[in-house]
Amino acid sequence: MSYFLFKRALTLIATLLATSVIVFAVLEVLPGNAAQVLMGPDADPAAVAAKAQELGLDRPALARYADWMRGLLHGDMGLSYAYGTPVAELIAERLTLTVPLAVFAMLLTTVMALLAGVYAAANHNRAGDVGLMTLAQIGIAIPNFWFAMLLILLFSVKLQWFAAGGFDGWYFDEGVWAGLWAGLKALMLPALALAVVQAAILARFTRSAVLEVLREDFVRTARAKGLSQRATLWRHVLRNAMIPVITVMGLQFAELLAGTIVVENVFYLPGLGRLIFQSIANRDVIVVRNCVLLLAAMVVIVNFVVDVLYAVIDPRVKASQI
Repeated sequence: MSYFLFKRALTLIATLLATSVIVFAVLEVLPGNAAQVLMGPDADPAAVAAKAQELGLDRPALARYADWMRGLLHGDMGLSYAYGTPVAELIAERLTLTVPLAVFAMLLTTVMALLAGVYAAANHNRAGDVGLMTLAQIGIAIPNFWFAMLLILLFSVKLQWFAAGGFDGWYFDEGVWAGLWAGLKALMLPALALAVVQAAILARFTRSAVLEVLREDFVRTARAKGLSQRATLWRHVLRNAMIPVITVMGLQFAELLAGTIVVENVFYLPGLGRLIFQSIANRDVIVVRNCVLLLAAMVVIVNFVVDVLYAVIDPRVKASQI
């Protein structure tokens, strides 16, 4: 296991280094720069050049990349060109929304997908199976931003159960539960918009994995000993079917962390995705590259956790096999 952790740590470092080079190079070739955006399109070229010098944009690209890496090693992400505040503070503030939103969406995805997948597998080729898989196929085809607008029209405009957008933060002045409920209520529609598509995908994977395990000999043995179908499904079948399911769940959670930008803009949520969107518009490349590198790190870490969970769920899987 120690050798496995060492290999994964090297993979993490190599992935992040490669990502940093690619992100830096891509942002370098984008047209325009922060100095021009900050000074305005009609600004005097001399003033723009002075601003670029102030921001350090006139220095060679290799020197700026080295400064970025050196700062990250010391925990310094630099100052935002547009906001004038430390990038680390901006990202930390936005993560208080993006991470809970991704976790909430993943919880909804897991509950819906496991219930639907197990039920469909238990009723293979029956009406319930066909109906759920048809709904899953429709869910896969639905763009989450379009579904988000439908949710706003139904639950915000027509029924007025939820706000159409915005997020006031996690305030606990009236008590922990009141503050938690207020925050979760604000994130309910965005989380549901993200979860529906992911749940449709995961439900199909769960159904396939459960059907494969249902054909194993130990399932017939358990049923022959008098164990009910429900107990067999949830105690034995689902656990043995979870390895491919967890692989998909890990990829989906990483996608939720990195892919909230569209939904955050639909609901006008001040999360990490919206920060990236605004920073791209402002050519605030120092914020963009730190955010993208952070998202890449999250994806790699999530995949690492999934690999470790293999051995936890199925003791037959050894570290050398992962």
